[in-house]
Parts: sequence; structure tokens; C-alpha cells
Amino acid sequence: MSQLTHVDAAGAARMVDVGGKTPTAREAVATGRITMSAEAARAIAEGSAKKGDVIAVARVAGIMAAKRTSDLIPLCHPLPLTKITLDLDVDESGVTATATVATDGKTGVEMEALTAVGVALLTVYDMAKAIDKAMEIDGIRLLEKRGGKSGDWSAPR
Repeated sequence: MSQLTHVDAAGAARMVDVGGKTPTAREAVATGRITMSAEAARAIAEGSAKKGDVIAVARVAGIMAAKRTSDLIPLCHPLPLTKITLDLDVDESGVTATATVATDGKTGVEMEALTAVGVALLTVYDMAKAIDKAMEIDGIRLLEKRGGKSGDWSAPR
């Protein structure tokens, strides 16, 4: 088994030392989905949900969350993000979120992309729960990452 990077020799949690690494361009793409009733999806698509523009608020929430990932995930490094895009696509049964996050840094942005997607989808739930409390969030996963020591990676399709 390989050495765990976030655990010291005594088994205690630690933040990885990236001080000696050279900054490189890094990017990650993550996705996830919230499924819901046709009524809830229609209200979101039409902009008629009582709490307002669900998509606009969810997009801003996801972007803000990506910027605060190190405050939420204990061993994540705070990163100077250079790009965050969050696409939210509504169809007749739900919303699919896709986040792309980039940095010129010493560590990757996978957690930032995943956090953006998760918080965006939670925001959709919060804003539409009066219409459908049975919504389900699932499929949050990394689609691809570029840059860094381990190189490029794409999820199997």
C-alpha cells in the first residue's frame, strides 16, 4: 500500500507540504445532478419558483463555495483560483451542474470543482424544496483534471 499523504508517521492528520513544488497550470471539471418532479423542473426552467431565480443563485453559490473550499475541507490548501465556471442545465427531470475550476498553483483544484457542484445542487434543493421535497442529488464526480505531477486524467465514459 502506498504512503498516505495526509497522515504523518504517527498516524496523525496533516496538511501536505507543497512548499517546494513549482506552480503549474491546473484545471479540474466536475459534475453532478439533482433529479426532481416535472413540476419543480418546470418552475426552475421558467423562473417561477417562489424563492426567485434558482439557476442564478445556485451558480453564485457554487462559485462562492469553490473559493471557500479550504474553509470546508480541513486539509485542503487555500488556492488562488484563476477561473470558475458553473454550468447548470435544466431538463424535464432535473438540473445537471458542471464546474470547471483552474489555478496556477502548487496543488490541484479537484476539490474546488467538486465543492462548486455540491453546493450549487444543494442550493437548487433549498430553493425548490417547497415544490418537491423528494429531490435527489447524486452522481457528483470528477470528470477530468489537467496539470500537476500526476498529469492529465479523464473519467471512464
